[in-house]
Amino acid sequence: MMVHNISISKPDIGESEKKAVMDVLGSGMLAQGKCTQNFEERFADFCGTKYAVATSSGTTALHLALLAHGIGIGDEVITTPFTFIATVNSILYTGATPVFVDIEKDTFNIDSTKIEAAITNKTKAIMLVHLFGHPCEMDRIMEIAQRHGLVVIEDAAQAAGAWYKDRHAGSFGTGCFSFYATKNLTCGEGGMVITNNEQTAAQLRMLRNHGMRRRYYHECLGFNYRMTDIQAAIGGVQLQRFADTQERRRENAEYYNNNIRRFTLPHVHGNCRHAWHQYTILIDGKAEKRDRYVRKLAEQGISVGVFYPIPAHKQQHICGQLPSVCMPIAEEVAECVVSLPVHPGLSLRDLETVSEAVNHL
Repeated sequence: MMVHNISISKPDIGESEKKAVMDVLGSGMLAQGKCTQNFEERFADFCGTKYAVATSSGTTALHLALLAHGIGIGDEVITTPFTFIATVNSILYTGATPVFVDIEKDTFNIDSTKIEAAITNKTKAIMLVHLFGHPCEMDRIMEIAQRHGLVVIEDAAQAAGAWYKDRHAGSFGTGCFSFYATKNLTCGEGGMVITNNEQTAAQLRMLRNHGMRRRYYHECLGFNYRMTDIQAAIGGVQLQRFADTQERRRENAEYYNNNIRRFTLPHVHGNCRHAWHQYTILIDGKAEKRDRYVRKLAEQGISVGVFYPIPAHKQQHICGQLPSVCMPIAEEVAECVVSLPVHPGLSLRDLETVSEAVNHL
């Protein structure tokens, strides 16, 4: 029997979000205002940090985080090759050079045991990614950064709700979040930078608003990276019910763990709480085999994702200007990954259908 419309993602927007948006529209204050400030304060509290600075997207959050730490031309930033391209593009925006370190096959995150070998006298920061919602090995990374005097910028775009030991992902260094439509917590579009450093927060606020601390007095080259109150209104409601939606993601992932009998299922380190932005399995073999299975699932009405089919160091605009590097694990994983629907909108029947279909590939 054909199955239809089991989507890989589904924004969870309800009547409360719609009302919040209408309230903002009726207020006459649509740009960055009190609603955005309230969302910032609540998100900082949610993550356990002193400050949160809202931005127009996760990408602009990453860009501002780098600029706020003075990173620019001539600097090197260590990062992962297995990520959405915004991670690497944000480094390029500053004029700095991304330096790639290969990943762990079980978590898909940067391999912290290989970071130190990539450090040079030009290295200014480590930009790690908590990919798919699994936190990186933060104790080791922070120790390396402290010993070498490096900034740590956490790309937590997919990690709202993820924890490493007793701290929220993003709260160790300068953390950057995305509220894109498909994220665990959405504003439709938007981002946030969190920090415990007052000076960094002040620099972020100035840079996102054309370099202004005081209206029409521009202290530096800045950007229009502000969040609107419409976005913040949606995010505020999402934050109120985040615990419930996140629990549904966890339950959905647990169902797959207990019922899928084929392929390599996600591994979660014992000191981590996974956010389950994606539930990603590994299909051994080459991309042709993986793509054939993806087509078979699509024929049954099951939408899956391939995140990501080409590692960043292989992307045309990057390999054309940086020295060629070999990242064997990232390259292998890129041919094997498939992400299954795990969003809160799935029914038990959906979960049963996906599991049965995967078991019979």
